[in-house]
Amino acid sequence: MEALSNQILVAVTFTFLAASVLYLCHWAFKSKAFGWAASGVTWAALAALTLAIILRWVASHQMGIGHAPFSNLFESLVFFAWTIAAIYLIIELSTWMRTIGSFAVPLAFLSMLYALTLDPAIKPLLPALKSNWLIAHVITCFLGYAGFAVSAALGAMYLATGQSKDPASPRALVLDNLIYQTVVVGFILLTAGIVTGSIWANSAWGTYWSWDPKETWSLITWLVYASLLHSRFMRGWQGKRMAVFSLVGFGCVLFTYFGVNLLLSGLHSYATGK
Repeated sequence: MEALSNQILVAVTFTFLAASVLYLCHWAFKSKAFGWAASGVTWAALAALTLAIILRWVASHQMGIGHAPFSNLFESLVFFAWTIAAIYLIIELSTWMRTIGSFAVPLAFLSMLYALTLDPAIKPLLPALKSNWLIAHVITCFLGYAGFAVSAALGAMYLATGQSKDPASPRALVLDNLIYQTVVVGFILLTAGIVTGSIWANSAWGTYWSWDPKETWSLITWLVYASLLHSRFMRGWQGKRMAVFSLVGFGCVLFTYFGVNLLLSGLHSYATGK
């Protein structure tokens, strides 16, 4: 079952690539046929990815390990791709702006592509990871990261399509509102992730906060997005500023996710997927 799950993950990676190309063709040629095809392929990729995650979870139980598949970098990258695709498709269903897929779906593809370079073997959890808080912590964090990823994709689209030239146009206003909404969703979920992570840390290491590099950068990321929302509420930031800030914030997310694990050491070094 583990082997089948891994085979599906390979297929999903290239399915996301195909969807990305179709979304780009939809954007370039303004073709509804490409748009519908891109949506169908993305839904198929999400369904297959869901199946692969479930199979991996079942396989871990069959091996006597029995843990949720969110415990290392490989598994977290797979889940990150799932969350990005899921949040994007929700937005697509609510707006029917398929051009957004040209910027969002490639992020899911890149996450899966990186995962394929890593060891996919299912391994036993370290003692500190054997907690139900792990599932809550990882799920909320990565849903938050996905919200920020989609907000960055929306920001990139806002800038790439020249919406700042006419910020009062209906399309620009829709994109601006979507950037704000996805940041709010990401911020709420990241807050939940930090809280559940603190509870987990206390049960594992006897302290709610230890200023571990991962914890510190999670707080920095939280403060960046808190500043963005504060500027929106108190200073009326819109349009280009929101788009640029969403990209800066996602840069902090990427450093929290990858940079800390590669450049710094701490309690989270063993679990490079968090």
